[in-house]
Amino acid sequence: MTDITKQIREAIRESRVDEGYAIVYCPHTTAGIAINENADPDVVRDVLRRLDEVFPWHHKEDRHAEGNTAAHLKAMYTGTSQTVLIQDGKPILGTWQGIYFCEFDGPRTRRFMVKVVAG
Repeated sequence: MTDITKQIREAIRESRVDEGYAIVYCPHTTAGIAINENADPDVVRDVLRRLDEVFPWHHKEDRHAEGNTAAHLKAMYTGTSQTVLIQDGKPILGTWQGIYFCEFDGPRTRRFMVKVVAG
């Protein structure tokens, strides 16, 4: 899980949109976008550990040839996008919230996209 909050703030700033929303999208099947606490780094470690408990890497019934079914399930659970409201040219986030790019089958070279919309 990589904190991308600064990149999203920058994309919003560069867009010069004062009021609207930003969509953060991940075009990969083993990665997702999440909004959660970014003040305590233990939260990220705990989330990843618990996701491994819910979606274990090895399961006797898995048939996917790449062996990364757990990564696909984690990405589905996390979701491919998040919508963030914009007010006064800044993302509206809770005091402890940050935006994360979550790669569950890495390290890999990945990307995410941000679409900023006025309104």
